[in-house]
Amino acid sequence: MPEIVLLSDPRIAEVAVKECGEPLVDLRTLKVLRVDQRLADPQGAFAHVRLSVADRLIAAQTRLPRELRLLVVEGFRPAVLQQRYFAESVTAHQAEHPGWNEHRAYLEASRYVSPPEVAPHVSGGAVDVTLCTASGIELSMGTQVNATPPESDGACHTDYPGISHEARRNRDILGAAMASAGFVNYPTEWWHWSYGDRYWAFTTSSLYARYGMSRAA
Repeated sequence: MPEIVLLSDPRIAEVAVKECGEPLVDLRTLKVLRVDQRLADPQGAFAHVRLSVADRLIAAQTRLPRELRLLVVEGFRPAVLQQRYFAESVTAHQAEHPGWNEHRAYLEASRYVSPPEVAPHVSGGAVDVTLCTASGIELSMGTQVNATPPESDGACHTDYPGISHEARRNRDILGAAMASAGFVNYPTEWWHWSYGDRYWAFTTSSLYARYGMSRAA
């Protein structure tokens, strides 16, 4: 089984960034893509991604069977929100394990929530996506989007062998479309794909990431 490299791995933080300056674009203005509202924020940041990411999502959509659609759940996440999620995770681990020092709590939190300094969503290069029918009915994917390894018994891992035949087929359809458009998957989250960020650069052996931390939607 291939090695799973987590976002907390020091090698990810070591990847150089050459910010290309691409703007964030609102996916809700692109009629070819569906954008889900479950994680909507008042500013609409969740529906934004970098321009090249939007182009690649459209390309991935064209590579799906005609009766299926990409359903985007979340794109850009402001740094302040990522920092809050991560701090809450660290605090929860410390409360559950009073004997842990701050470093241990940080490492454990990093297994489920990306540290803000390397978080793909903060760069605008990542997207959480699933599949639905043309009428908007979500397909079975084995777990809900954003399920954690503990609550799903590992079924959120992209290559988890214990999901149904239907869910495996659907994950494979999604994966083939996204990979063909240039995205890379974070292997502990079947729904998480990115382009241009540090994790993408590491996975594709690129010399540098194209996107650093984006600051506005």
